[in-house]
Amino acid sequence: MIVLSEIWIYPIKSLPGIRQTSAIINRRGLEWDRHWMLVNPDGEFVSQRQLPQMALFSVDLENNQLRLGFPKKTEFSIGLNECSGDQTKVKIWDDHVNADLIGEEANLWFSDCLGVSVRLVKMPENEKRQVDQLYAEPEDQTGFSDGFPFLLFSQASLDDLNARIEDESQQMSVARFRPNLVIDGVSAYAEDHWQAIKIGTISFRVVKPCSRCAITTVDPASGIKGSEPLLTLAKYRREGNKVFFGQNVIHDSAGVIHQGDLLSELA
Repeated sequence: MIVLSEIWIYPIKSLPGIRQTSAIINRRGLEWDRHWMLVNPDGEFVSQRQLPQMALFSVDLENNQLRLGFPKKTEFSIGLNECSGDQTKVKIWDDHVNADLIGEEANLWFSDCLGVSVRLVKMPENEKRQVDQLYAEPEDQTGFSDGFPFLLFSQASLDDLNARIEDESQQMSVARFRPNLVIDGVSAYAEDHWQAIKIGTISFRVVKPCSRCAITTVDPASGIKGSEPLLTLAKYRREGNKVFFGQNVIHDSAGVIHQGDLLSELA
């Protein structure tokens, strides 16, 4: 059997994720996934590419609150529907979108943790960020993800990568790759050959391999960059000047998925 073995959401872009046993899928993807984002004073998104210490936050959803922690700092909470009532324009890659400002207290807390000036913003309910039309339909949209609502790979692919890494102390966890969906019960890289799949009652289009960036080299426990897994991936997953691991996926409808749901490949 091919099953959905793990579900992950990342409420604040580039902060650690939360593993779920079930999740609601809405028009943008998984509920609360990349719903918030940190931006610099110019409104441009920031990530672990520039600030690897973003890996050190703790993130939890509880009692309609987003609960946040950072080493040696007092915990901070934000209501899931909290915002200041003001909006700003933000930039995420080539997209410019409207965003709700959360408030100065949140800005000061994150800026103090990171040592740089940042603001926390939220994707408004009425905002539509369209998915790249080279790979998507006009109605497809996403939140503050890099570009697609879902990232998927198989446990077998991760196991194969770890078997190839020469330094046994550098074994990679799922967290390094920030997937939404992890699949079990297939051979390594089976996902490379899928075009359409069904998980539970929801169908998905597998539209584009995911090129991997330096965020994968940040150790989630220390926030320190290394050379793996890109060093090893480049030996066997390189195409041109990029290395690929996992697949970008778009959903066809809203609904609910559960850990343990069966996956089937669609013709």
